[in-house]
Amino acid sequence: MFSAFLDHLILGASDLTRGIDFIEQRTGVRAAFGGIHPGRGTHNALLSLGLQCYLEILAPDPTQNTLAWFHKLPQLREPRLVGWMAHVRDIEALAAKLRESGISFDGPNQNWRLRPDGRRLTWKLLRLAENPNGLLPIFIEWSTDSPHPADDAPSGLRLVRFEIASPDHQELANIFRRLQLDLRVISGNRPLLEAGIAGPKGTAELIS
Repeated sequence: MFSAFLDHLILGASDLTRGIDFIEQRTGVRAAFGGIHPGRGTHNALLSLGLQCYLEILAPDPTQNTLAWFHKLPQLREPRLVGWMAHVRDIEALAAKLRESGISFDGPNQNWRLRPDGRRLTWKLLRLAENPNGLLPIFIEWSTDSPHPADDAPSGLRLVRFEIASPDHQELANIFRRLQLDLRVISGNRPLLEAGIAGPKGTAELIS
């Protein structure tokens, strides 16, 4: 049996410094550089949102030539939520459950990056094949010898709201139940991720 819960939100930006400034201006807390994703074309900055939960600011890495994921990052006029990840303790068990349910997916695939202090982080990712609006999560299992990014990312922020809106909210809620995800799904005119992140200066309202 697998269990899943919110691991982190992904705020996309066309430029990493712009994404960092965007959050700092609204909350009063500045993100710390996390590292580069080799072969993915991205780099990130991180902020803790509490125990085992964080905000990842993701942008194209100018030292890499191509983007392997989140291809719309360079076109973003302002930082926006581009996805979220759910933490699972046994990603192979999740894969087996999805196969039994006839749900297509890619992975689990091994990933890694080096922190600025030189420590290597490793994790596995599983992506659902059908996720056209980015409302469903990417699943992540952190290696047991890797620290969780929320452990030492800059603190001072907290997640006060995370909702997923969809015109087909009942169908989406049923999918979440099948995936054992306890998240609020609301009715909306269009597919949308919404989050509120509170800090010393105020609350940043983030949308997709």
